[in-house]
Amino acid sequence: MFFQDYRNRINEVEGIQFPSNSYRQMVLQPAYDEAKRHFLTSMLQIHIAHLKMLEEQQIVTTTEAKAIGLAISKLDLAYYKTRDYNPQFEDLFFRIENKLIELGGDIAGNLHIARSRNDMGIAIYRMTLRKKLLSLMQELLTLRSSLIAFAEEHVDTIMIGYTHTQQAQPTTFAHYLKAVIDQLTRDYQRMQAAYITINRSSMGAAALTTTGFNISRERMKELLAFDDIIENAWDAVAGADYIAEAASVVQLAALNLGRTSQDFLLWATQEFNAFELASPYVQISSIMPQKRNPVSIEHTRSLLSAVVGDAGTVLQMIHNTPFGDIVDTEDDMQPYLWRAMDRLMGIYKLFGSLIVTMEVNKESLLKRAQNSFANVTELADTLVRSEKISFRQSHRIVSRCVRTLTEQHEQSLGKLTWELANGYSLEVTGKALQISQEDFYHALKPEFFVHVRTLLGGPAPDTMRESLAKADKASTTLSDWSRAKVEAILRAEEQLEKYLQGWLQND
Repeated sequence: MFFQDYRNRINEVEGIQFPSNSYRQMVLQPAYDEAKRHFLTSMLQIHIAHLKMLEEQQIVTTTEAKAIGLAISKLDLAYYKTRDYNPQFEDLFFRIENKLIELGGDIAGNLHIARSRNDMGIAIYRMTLRKKLLSLMQELLTLRSSLIAFAEEHVDTIMIGYTHTQQAQPTTFAHYLKAVIDQLTRDYQRMQAAYITINRSSMGAAALTTTGFNISRERMKELLAFDDIIENAWDAVAGADYIAEAASVVQLAALNLGRTSQDFLLWATQEFNAFELASPYVQISSIMPQKRNPVSIEHTRSLLSAVVGDAGTVLQMIHNTPFGDIVDTEDDMQPYLWRAMDRLMGIYKLFGSLIVTMEVNKESLLKRAQNSFANVTELADTLVRSEKISFRQSHRIVSRCVRTLTEQHEQSLGKLTWELANGYSLEVTGKALQISQEDFYHALKPEFFVHVRTLLGGPAPDTMRESLAKADKASTTLSDWSRAKVEAILRAEEQLEKYLQGWLQND
């Protein structure tokens, strides 16, 4: 008796018809809200494309196509964008289909010939994702161009480079920034590869096994601006690797920029004093008048972690799902990827803005480098050349000099004298130094260290200018690729609109 009472109470709250209240609130309502924001335009375009293909294949007559086209033209998308979920219809697809039949009569039901929600849904997901990815790629290129311009201003800005978080060797700010630029370029190239995977048509796969109707999958690909067809119909409705690839690419891009944001947050401290953020990107303390908190960088780092998390959620939701049509890879999961991409897009914009508006403390960075033992690598190299000794011998001479000064609590490079090095040269090689004192002290200058590193990939100013010019030139090629994809989609959309208008014209 107790169990029956419990069941009755559940039925009172949940209802006894599909959908239950909790299922509607947790699943159908959120899915509907996302669909009306993201899918209406793509759904309409697929309707037009499919109808055109059916007409061309003579599966529907021109008269039928005109009637169905007229019904499509009467759909008020603005209305559906503001409507709440209606339990009378399972989802947005059925609500639109019901309206089309209401507007066009039973003949409008032929729009679903040789088509399933499965292949159509996958096409909608892919059409939505490709646009978001192209927008993200364009924002990445804007950040990349900003960093190139900023780096060009700092080819002579000498700073210490760090390995294992310790002072390593002198370099330039431009040298660091070019590394970030190259990493962004690889992020873009990975997005290109993901786009190629995404932009493939599922249409014609129907539910799972294609159809007995003589449709043209090739024509659907062309009409919807897909670059390729997913050949196997099972793969078309089951494959989720296009989502996983996009999530992985977005996650890696966020991880990459996150490492850079961590560096910048450290360099923003008063102890490092590498740069000063512009006022729009800092907040003051409510109690400490001297504070200029670099919150824009903090939020950048934090939000990049959120991108990593959302992308990871996508991968986790795909994990261990059956290789078939399954909801795990559909409405519940897609918004996590969209949110990750939208957030990363915003971060690219914020990070680019705070970078180009900051003031770099060049003198402070140079002074730190001039007083740092980071310069002694070049001294060791110079002694190899001037003394005709092995690098290991030279390394021992210089390292003993540094160890002696460190033990004496001397951290200034100015205390590393020719006389000190000469004494250790006598110990290590049995010979006095042949290098002049002038050349010896010149070898300790960070400017000299940087200027002699002219090899490809080095920080020498001329080398870096050439590298940045090459990167800037590549920007055109990269931008042209994404612009061509955007234009191809726009042309296809314009053509679909022309087909729709053609059906509306009188014979």
